Amino acid sequence: FGMGMGLGSCRIILDDDSHFEDFNMRQIIGEKLPLWANLGIAQVEDLVLKKQLAKVERMVEKLKADGLIVHVNPMQEWFQPEGDLLSIPPLETIKGLLDQANFPLIVKEVGQGLGPESLRELLRLPLQAIEFGAFGGTNFAKVELLRNDRTRQALFEPLSRVGEDALTMLNHINQMVSEEEPICKELIISGGVKTFLDGYYLIKKSTLSSVYGMASTFLNYAREDYSLLRDYVQSQVSGLEMAEAYLTIRE
Repeated sequence: FGMGMGLGSCRIILDDDSHFEDFNMRQIIGEKLPLWANLGIAQVEDLVLKKQLAKVERMVEKLKADGLIVHVNPMQEWFQPEGDLLSIPPLETIKGLLDQANFPLIVKEVGQGLGPESLRELLRLPLQAIEFGAFGGTNFAKVELLRNDRTRQALFEPLSRVGEDALTMLNHINQMVSEEEPICKELIISGGVKTFLDGYYLIKKSTLSSVYGMASTFLNYAREDYSLLRDYVQSQVSGLEMAEAYLTIRE
């Protein structure tokens, strides 16, 4: 279907190749489609502090990836029983990585989205793209919270409902772009995108070049027979083509 892929966290293959083939997707999707490696901000912070970013460069090169996605997930890490707490503001870590990296970089959240202050600062950086990971899709903070005891779940559950949805984030960005020329000019709009119509509306509303991402609905079909998944993906592609042909959005 001509779709690229962003890998899950590649932390496990930074120092050990035992699971490398689980991530070795280039040979499957071919040379032309986008393929992006992935690390969490906590791992990047640790590598920056230890001056070990060469490990990331080797990993990206070995995967034949187009670049690295860094997922910024402080709330998920906080709720995770064995999570890593950050000692440096993520923005400083990202800037440190940009100063040294010889590959493109995408920054994303994982279910809470990014607030306007964070978005404004990220737009000023030479990133390949910002991915939303907005509130309204899979909430990884809540997933991790469910692994805690009931007392902790009850205490912190309200925090798992804090976040910015995709449309709110997009409105923030459109306003910022009207006020200041961004350095980062591409978006991946994800988090709560359920159908091609959601995706079409959001990318057409964006003043920056954008694509959209969907996860949970694809995975629902991926659990079934491949023919069902194939038919579902084709229906999404056809629906998007129809929307492109016949629909315009209201401002």
